[in-house]
Amino acid sequence: MVSKYFRKPANWFLLFAGVALIILAIKLPFVEAAEFPSKTVSIICPWSPGGAADSVSRFLASIAGEYLKQPVVVVNKVGGTGAVGHSAGATAAPDGHTVTMMTVESVTISKLGVAKVSYTDFKPIMRITFWGAGVQVRADAPWKNIDELVADAKKNPGKFRVATIGPGGIWTLAAQGLQRQMGITLKEVPFDGAGPGIVALLGGHVDIATGGLAEAWSHIQAGKLKTIGLMSGNRSAFFPNVPTLKEQGIDLVIGAWLGLGVPQKTAEDRVQVLHEAFKKSIDSDAFKELMKKATLDIVYMGPNDFGSELKKEDVFYGGLIKPVK
Repeated sequence: MVSKYFRKPANWFLLFAGVALIILAIKLPFVEAAEFPSKTVSIICPWSPGGAADSVSRFLASIAGEYLKQPVVVVNKVGGTGAVGHSAGATAAPDGHTVTMMTVESVTISKLGVAKVSYTDFKPIMRITFWGAGVQVRADAPWKNIDELVADAKKNPGKFRVATIGPGGIWTLAAQGLQRQMGITLKEVPFDGAGPGIVALLGGHVDIATGGLAEAWSHIQAGKLKTIGLMSGNRSAFFPNVPTLKEQGIDLVIGAWLGLGVPQKTAEDRVQVLHEAFKKSIDSDAFKELMKKATLDIVYMGPNDFGSELKKEDVFYGGLIKPVK
C-alpha cells in the first residue's frame, strides 16, 4: 500500500530531486579530481624576469602544459627579498592551480623578521636545482686550497675582507657559515648583489667572494680569479674542476636552490598530479638542454626528501641568522 505522502506527484518529484542531489554530492569530488587541472596553472615567481628563478619557471611553463593538458603561465610577484611572491603563493586558493617557485628565502625571510611567510606554509612538490656557493679569490692570491686560506685567516683574524650581499642573503650566509664552521673571522663588506662583489674582488677591494660560480666563471676562464672550494655535496657538471669543500674535509653545504610548492592545504592527490607532470618536464630533453645553456645542474628531490631538506635548512640557517631590527 502506497503512503498517502507519495500519492501526490509533487512529492514524488521532491523525492527524486533529493536522491539526485545526494548522488551528485557523492560523485562531484571524484569528477572534480579526475578533471584536475581544469584551468590554467600559474607558477608564481618571487623574483624579477631574467634571473635564474624566472628562467627556470619559464623553462618549466614551456614544457609542463603538455603533461598537465592545460596552459602553464609564469606570474612574477617581486619584492621584500622574495616575501611578496612567497606570500602570494602561500595564500593562494589551495586547489592546485597556483604553484610557487620556492627559493631558499622561503626558509630565511621569516627568520630575518621581514615577513611571516615560511616554508611551512607550503606543501613541497619537488626540488629542481641547487648551486652551491663558491669560494672565489684572485688568481694571484697565495691560497691554493681552502685549508691554506683558513690557516692564514686564523693567524690574522679580521684581516681578510669577504664580499657579502647584506643581512640574510644566501651568499652572506655562505661567508658566515664558513667562518662559524672553521672558527675564523673575516671582515664582511656588503654589496648590492653578487656581481658587484666580484667586481670588487677583481679590483682588490676585497680578498674573498662567496657566491655562485656563474657570476665568476668568465673571470675564472680569463685567468683573473680562481675558486678554491664549492659548498656543495657534489661537483657541478658544468664546473667539474672545482673541488667541493667536502672533498677537502669540510662538511659545509650552502647555496641557492629552486623548488616547487603549493599552499599547505592542497589535496594530496593534486600534489601527486603536479609532481608527476613536473617530473616528466624536468626529465625531458628540452628542459635538460635549457638548463645546460643556463649552466644549472638538475638536482632533483621528491616531495618527502625535499620536505626533510627544508626542515634541516630551517635549523641550520636559524643558527646563522640574526633578525634585522
